[in-house]
Amino acid sequence: MPRTKGDHEARRRDVSEAVWRVLAAHGFGGLTLRAVAAELGASTGLLTHYFPAKRDLVAHALDLLDRRSAARPRRAGGPGLAAVRAALLGVLPLTAEATDSNRIWVSSWDTALADPGLSEEYARKYARSRDKLCALVATAQERGELPAGDPARIAAGAQSFVLGLVVQALFAPAAFSPQHQVELLDDYLAGLAAGPSADSPN
Repeated sequence: MPRTKGDHEARRRDVSEAVWRVLAAHGFGGLTLRAVAAELGASTGLLTHYFPAKRDLVAHALDLLDRRSAARPRRAGGPGLAAVRAALLGVLPLTAEATDSNRIWVSSWDTALADPGLSEEYARKYARSRDKLCALVATAQERGELPAGDPARIAAGAQSFVLGLVVQALFAPAAFSPQHQVELLDDYLAGLAAGPSADSPN
């Protein structure tokens, strides 16, 4: 009996789930056709129909990570500074699912840095994230919740802070519990809202 389109789509979903489980367990360093085949209980020959080369497997994994990250539930935030806070909280590894996604993202950096095309794509991803954050910062400034200043520069600083906190939390989860991450973020935002101190350099 010939395979139907539904059979093919179901198989692709199975393959994607196997790729995700390998990523969650071993990161991009452990992502190979052999590992995915073993997770799927299939032959590597079957997987070559989906991924003729390793780069195809990596591209699929990155797309899968993008879609999973986008579909992850986000905290609702009001306008202004509350929206900035909600956006930054959405990046942090505060749940098991968010921790898996962040661990995979961090493990993908080495792969991306070794590939000029992927490096450019990652740079664009982070630039888009900064642009969205910049718009939220500008609204908070208009509402008087953040002091005047270049919103793009503030957004870049906030993105850098939260990505650094992600790395700290992944390497030392006991020291950077979800509650502590939220506290540190709130401290950071309070400092932004207070503005530079009188003795800060211009």
